[in-house]
Amino acid sequence: MSKVLILVEGQTEESFVKQLLSPYLVVHAIFPVVTIVTTRRRADQKDFKGGIATYGKVKTDLRPLLRDTSAALVTTMIDYYGLPSDFPGMINCPSGSCHERLRHLESEFAKDINHPKFLPYLALHEFEALLFTSPTQIASHFPDHSRLPQLDSIRSQFGSPEEINDDPSTAPSKRIKKVYPEYQKRADGPTIAQRIGLELIRKECPHFNDWLTKLELLASRSS
Repeated sequence: MSKVLILVEGQTEESFVKQLLSPYLVVHAIFPVVTIVTTRRRADQKDFKGGIATYGKVKTDLRPLLRDTSAALVTTMIDYYGLPSDFPGMINCPSGSCHERLRHLESEFAKDINHPKFLPYLALHEFEALLFTSPTQIASHFPDHSRLPQLDSIRSQFGSPEEINDDPSTAPSKRIKKVYPEYQKRADGPTIAQRIGLELIRKECPHFNDWLTKLELLASRSS
């Protein structure tokens, strides 16, 4: 069994890893341990969790994970949408496709961390993009199923769910909230993802699939 430490952006991603990824990875002899980025500390010394204001916070939280000698790999699940301006590679990010920009940022992220056990993963563009794998499952999660055509219309505009863009008004989560204002990221997101299932998400979301494939390869190297 290979232990993989996953640094995630917030509680939604934490729930997604625990509810959907973890059961799958354990079958493949991979034991994931999830940690949420610490954003700031209160006066009572308790940490607030979730969200990324500066790259320094990410790097600080990665250090103890990389020092864990029992871990075979350290990886991340951080949204490309809303990355701080001081994130590695942002200053010279290419103007090509979202996939080209992401490859550049992940490469610069890996260079900055500079550790053999580190595998960067930035989600295109945020967690909710994975949910657009199945507009039907999003709509069926809510009492009013009649809004499905609005979700289908959004999905049909893009080659893959991951390409749904990162503008503050048109990011995947904002689009879901516009159709279903009652959508709650932490409560509804992982549940919808479970209903969709990893197999379909992997089929429709190539960057996510590439990341999961690399985690699976870890098990084959360890066996």
